[in-house]
Amino acid sequence: MFVMAGKLKKGLRCSSACLTKDHRTFGECMRSKSIRLTPNLSDTGAQKAWDRELDNYEAARAQGIEPAGTSQAKIDEALKISDATGVAYAA
Repeated sequence: MFVMAGKLKKGLRCSSACLTKDHRTFGECMRSKSIRLTPNLSDTGAQKAWDRELDNYEAARAQGIEPAGTSQAKIDEALKISDATGVAYAA
């Protein structure tokens, strides 16, 4: 049986943290709290780390260093070898 959201009892669809429990839908409850639900928020740290590694790789290449890969460990290894030998490392 199909039941319209407007015909449900108020508070039935509220979040557990709702103080008033008087909303007809979950969305109405969230809007009353001014909460913005944004997908993929947990992935932003991974993207920032990825971008930072690529920026570091680009900076190493600008110095003439050729790391064996774009991971931070390989970039650091190439920089360390270049500093120790005084010559730009080429993988």
